[in-house]
Amino acid sequence: MRPADQWKDYELIDATQGNRLERWGSVVLVRPDPQVVWGLPRASSLWDKADAVYHRSTKGGGQWEIRRKLPQRWKIHAGDLTLVVSPTGFKHTGVFPEQAVNWAWYREKIKAAGRPIRVLNLFGYTGGATLACAAAGAAVCHVDASKGIVAWARENAQASGLEDRPIRWIVDDCAKFVAREIRRGSRYDAIIMDPPSYGRGPGGEVWKLEDNIYDLIALCSQVLSDQPLFVAVNSYTTGLSPAVMEYILKATLCKKYGGRTSSDEIGLPVTATGGVVPCGATSIWEE
Repeated sequence: MRPADQWKDYELIDATQGNRLERWGSVVLVRPDPQVVWGLPRASSLWDKADAVYHRSTKGGGQWEIRRKLPQRWKIHAGDLTLVVSPTGFKHTGVFPEQAVNWAWYREKIKAAGRPIRVLNLFGYTGGATLACAAAGAAVCHVDASKGIVAWARENAQASGLEDRPIRWIVDDCAKFVAREIRRGSRYDAIIMDPPSYGRGPGGEVWKLEDNIYDLIALCSQVLSDQPLFVAVNSYTTGLSPAVMEYILKATLCKKYGGRTSSDEIGLPVTATGGVVPCGATSIWEE
């Protein structure tokens, strides 16, 4: 387990009975988490003092119960990055805090490379990984199918003082964009992908991670440079183990480029108990 334990503006205060109690800056939220299956007694008095609680609906989705007046949007800091937080109708806030452990790893790899690095960030969401790579000196191509999410990522770049860095902001289907990049002869030294577990494309195409991840990784291998630095694949699908993703990376990349692979869960430390809540997995190929 690789815990994201360097946060100051985010804290997982407690986790039990299917919910997380979290601090985002000065705002305390309660959000459901299907990984929190234990029924331990609540260890923090802040459960009853949360500013907002997200309630799931039996029909899908859910809604926020606002207990105290909240700003619609506010900012938190992840090291030298500034990220805009805003609770959405799907329980998310615009930041996956467990990914901070990966952001730090990407930065270290890029800085240590000693050469110009081009990064392709697929399913880039609100840009945490994009900004970490740009801050380390990389040129980044950020791709996401949602126009609103890409606008949010650009807002984060401006808030972090990185709006003038060499970042391409692309609104497109990720697989279709990669296929066009192959035809155009574009090449990247590093690829990051954070694909959803399930989704539908603009034409109604069904995306299911376990059915599509091999084809996507194989496609992306064709857009790598002759001297790639790393490929990182994140997954939140509980039925797809880190070892499976690592096997795919090994099978598609090691024969051509050598290098090595690794995989592990990532998670968030819980202040009240000292445990770590698992929050998905990352598999990595590196030179």
